[in-house]
Amino acid sequence: MPSELFKKAFRVAQDYDVSTPENSIVLYSVSFLPTKENRENAFNYVKSHPERMMIEHTDCGAKLVEMGLLSSDCGLSNDEISDIWSIASKRFIEAAKGDVVAFVKGADPRSVFRTQELPSILNNEHISTINGENKFNFAKKFSK
Repeated sequence: MPSELFKKAFRVAQDYDVSTPENSIVLYSVSFLPTKENRENAFNYVKSHPERMMIEHTDCGAKLVEMGLLSSDCGLSNDEISDIWSIASKRFIEAAKGDVVAFVKGADPRSVFRTQELPSILNNEHISTINGENKFNFAKKFSK
């Protein structure tokens, strides 16, 4: 039986606002990686490009962070946390338009980026590029 925190986080991931201005999305991948380097690089990029936004800057992401869903210290398992962020990330990408900036060096095949975000980007007709490159060409870097 899912915990109350999981149920509440699930509702937040499904319902809270994930919208962003065109050409503003910044993504990063840290799932299953030994360091948080991609996340740190993304945050540093956004600091120097204040017109850009990560999911944490949306109402949905900010609420999930407030609820402690950046680590399993919140009482949820890593799998539960990943499930919640996957839902939010998929919605985040589906609502996006324009160019996406992605810090995804070494993205694991099991990561939210590889399993949810990249497929959603490829299916979103309103996104044409990742890091200034055609999104389909960029995606080839992650083909097995």
